[in-house]
Amino acid sequence: MKILKGKRELEQFLSNLDSIGYQTVEEIEDKVKRIIADVKLKKDEAILNYTRLFDCKEFDLEDLIVKEEEIDRAFFECQKEDNKFVQALELAYENIYQYHLKQKEETWLFTKGDTILGQIVRPLERVGIYVPGGNGSYPSTVLMNSIPAKVAGVKEIIMVTPPDKEKKINKYTLAAAKICGVNKIFKVGGAQAIAALAFGTELIPKVEKIVGPGNIYVAIAKKILFGNVDIDSIAGPSEVLIIADSFANPKYVAADLLSQAEHDAMARCILITTSQDLALEVNKKVDEMLKANPNQIAAQSIERNGVIIIVEDLDDAVEIANRICPEHLELCCKNSEDLIFKIKNAGAIFVGEFSPEPIGDYIAGPNHVLPTSGTARFFSPLGVYDFVKRISLIKYSKEQFLKDAPFAIEIAQKEGFLFHANSLKVRLEDV
Repeated sequence: MKILKGKRELEQFLSNLDSIGYQTVEEIEDKVKRIIADVKLKKDEAILNYTRLFDCKEFDLEDLIVKEEEIDRAFFECQKEDNKFVQALELAYENIYQYHLKQKEETWLFTKGDTILGQIVRPLERVGIYVPGGNGSYPSTVLMNSIPAKVAGVKEIIMVTPPDKEKKINKYTLAAAKICGVNKIFKVGGAQAIAALAFGTELIPKVEKIVGPGNIYVAIAKKILFGNVDIDSIAGPSEVLIIADSFANPKYVAADLLSQAEHDAMARCILITTSQDLALEVNKKVDEMLKANPNQIAAQSIERNGVIIIVEDLDDAVEIANRICPEHLELCCKNSEDLIFKIKNAGAIFVGEFSPEPIGDYIAGPNHVLPTSGTARFFSPLGVYDFVKRISLIKYSKEQFLKDAPFAIEIAQKEGFLFHANSLKVRLEDV
């Protein structure tokens, strides 16, 4: 890992942060646009063609639908193989559900004289969740993306995930979908899956919002289709920033840096510390752990974006962290609690040496879908609030209208909207 000292090195690193991450290549955008146009025109025929091309050659239209028997069989196999995994899913479900219940919004009304004002909160009717697939297993993605929707009251959750070469969906992913009560599952991935959810096909229902991570093709498809459908965010590479002092355990810090590094070769792994001794020891531990368990992705991430920043004091560390706005922020200090409310920008804060980022990824309860690439300055974790819409309510009495209308007319006329003013005037004239 690179070790930075001094303001010049630090400022150069911070100024280059925006250049680290996925580059939106025009060639990829053009491919995605062609896929989207094809799905919009040919619907299931296009979905079938792309699934045969990218995922499984021996694929038919009826293979798109994951049947109830397949879900039940996967769940049974998981129980038979290792019931501890099913118990882990059930515990995670309960923790995540209970946490997100606290986010639930209620309709509210208030009166101002004879006027009734308020906000009606309504859940979205149908949402789509994208779960990466193929040879991968992502049950936690199912949990984190579907549970807030369930809590919000969404009636129908549609899951899309690419199949493997044998037309199958990972059994651990399907077990999580069963526990979460996902309504329909389709074997389709990539930009074509996002387009299918956005426009609807003969088999795949049109949704109002799409959430869930994916590769760069999925991310660009979501970006292009935003407006046709709502989305969660355009996620960049994963990030962890650890603030540590001389009391931190270097083995824990190194392990946590590598836990993010294995996500993606472009992941950002940053340590800010007041201790040069800790910096050197963490650097040594990272190398030792990579030698003991070679991982090409993690090694590339550490080589490209692994950085240790040595600062004078913890206030400097907090200031830098607030500039970086990390997805995950760990506080590994003697008095970590003292720093919590100094943090302005972070997706999630993990406090103390026994609150590592992976505990939040899987079991703690808060959502692991977090803002990346500095968007924690203005963006929040995925939550129940992402699956509802708010409707304003206005009810005026005649008396209150007579009092307020002249003022509204003044503003309307200054804006040059004479028919707006007239809409108010015709009512005043009839009094």
